[in-house]
Amino acid sequence: MLTKRIIPCLDIRNGRVVKGKNFKNVNDVEDPVKMAAFYDENGADELVFYDITASVDERPLFTDILKKVASQIFIPLTVGGGINTLDDFDRVLKAGADKVSVNSGAVKDPSLINKAAKRYGDQCVVLSMDVARVDGKYHVFTKGGRFDSGIDALQWAKMGEENGAGEIVLNSIDTDGVKKGFDLEMLYDLSKVVSIPIIASGGAGGKEDFLELFRLEGIDAGLAASIFHFREVSIKELKTFLKNNKVPVRTVG
Repeated sequence: MLTKRIIPCLDIRNGRVVKGKNFKNVNDVEDPVKMAAFYDENGADELVFYDITASVDERPLFTDILKKVASQIFIPLTVGGGINTLDDFDRVLKAGADKVSVNSGAVKDPSLINKAAKRYGDQCVVLSMDVARVDGKYHVFTKGGRFDSGIDALQWAKMGEENGAGEIVLNSIDTDGVKKGFDLEMLYDLSKVVSIPIIASGGAGGKEDFLELFRLEGIDAGLAASIFHFREVSIKELKTFLKNNKVPVRTVG
């Protein structure tokens, strides 16, 4: 049985790790290089690095910080923010990324997913979706959650899989930073339309939320920021709890 992955997320703005709520009210947290090293040492299975203002600022991702972060860790690193072309893929991979996360760039050019999968392999391409409910439907948002594309998220996910995305990160804007649990309804609906791995993001408030998450079929990983950043839950503590509840996880040293 495949182990479930626990993935901290570093949202980067102006060279610092930040965290907000519902993609708003963003506050400073920590130096990303220091935080990446901490997570590498403390049992994270992977790490996600998002340059959260690259798309809205219409600029390339800051690779200088990325290189420093990559040099500190030995776990897989997924990188996103301002990924619009194959050249952007190439640049962040050369800076130390193992996988590249694309959102706004794929909405602008849906062929980007397929072109990247053919050049770098499906395992390298992560379709990241920032999703919120609009009139009872799931809409894909772009520009760091600022713009409603009007695209149906479930149809978009299916298209992403068909075009070669190796996994999907579902960021629920509705539950982001609220700490009352992952968006299980949205995740369940997504799991019924795709077969590639799903990483759940948005809403983790405690160990029990991960247990509830992994009771859903088709969910491969849980991504969180606040509870790890502010030491509310340690990854080692979380994995011990999950293992005791018969959830398969990679043990911490």
